[in-house]
Amino acid sequence: MNTVGNPHAIIWLSAQALMGVFDTLIVNGSWQNARTTAKGISIPSFELVTPCHKATLNQKGISMSWTVLALLGAAIISIANISDKTVIHRYAKHPLTLPLLIGMGGTISGITFFIIAGIPDGATIETSGAALVSGAFWGFSGVIMTRVLFNQEVSRTIPVTQSSPIFAALLSMVFLDEDISRLQWGGIVFTVLGSILLSLRIRNVGTIFLDRSFYFLMLSALTFAIGNIIGKYVLDELPILYTHGLRMLGLGGAFLIFSLRTASWTEVKEFYLSRSPALFFVGINEFITANVALLLLLSALSKGPAALVIALMGTRSLFVFIYSTVITLIWQGSLGEQLSPKTVLVKVISVAIIVAGIAAIAI
Repeated sequence: MNTVGNPHAIIWLSAQALMGVFDTLIVNGSWQNARTTAKGISIPSFELVTPCHKATLNQKGISMSWTVLALLGAAIISIANISDKTVIHRYAKHPLTLPLLIGMGGTISGITFFIIAGIPDGATIETSGAALVSGAFWGFSGVIMTRVLFNQEVSRTIPVTQSSPIFAALLSMVFLDEDISRLQWGGIVFTVLGSILLSLRIRNVGTIFLDRSFYFLMLSALTFAIGNIIGKYVLDELPILYTHGLRMLGLGGAFLIFSLRTASWTEVKEFYLSRSPALFFVGINEFITANVALLLLLSALSKGPAALVIALMGTRSLFVFIYSTVITLIWQGSLGEQLSPKTVLVKVISVAIIVAGIAAIAI
């Protein structure tokens, strides 16, 4: 079946992921802990917790809440990655078109959340600026990833960027004074090995070399880790919604700076004039899927250790592999994925190694 104009696969995945959020998370009460802005306006907020018996509501139960939030965020953000690849493979002709659309959507989302949240009492120029910088690092990481994604398979690209727990563990030890156990360091090594294996190529002459995109993806992973470490610092001082709004502004600004060019802007205008389905994909992705996922991940980051939360974010490599494989089996050629026995075997082994490393990091 041709996927042009047929976004059912992405819609179905989004619906399933969002249903999972509401099935797993419970609104504790109705509206609690209203936050008071600098202007005295109360903004209601709610607390998401996992269902558990009253007798087990202890420190372990609290730690499970950020674990579930991080895994749900990873599952949903991977849908955004699949949607991005659909736009790149089926509609976009220029590598900067999708980043430009993401920048536009991120900026609008940032302004919206900033207005909804208001400026909290504890906000300072330092913390607010740090939130913007955190989003900018995320944006720079995303620009690199989407640029590589334009020419590479999604299930080979995303897992390599999940090597960010390596950098996050090192940075969190230095700047956040977090402890890393031997088992977790072993997990870091597994993550690196899995990432390298996923980027290996075998030439016709039988020699093995490391694809050039690997180094760009590692830079993307580093900037992603830096953005999250700064985000953890910010979340200790600022509310989640306000932080999310500023981070989206920083993210959107970074995308716009690197992607606003004549060719990309011309193609975006063509999408609008022709009512291209690409706008539907990007709209659902940027205004719903990405915001839900990033809010879940920020909630997890505010509750748990940065190194471990970022490690759990890396499980999206598994979700991307599952989603892309299922979609390709149903709609062959829809994502430009190769499903020969050899490539599937390499992907399965690589993702398994990465996930095993992430599991060891999170223990």
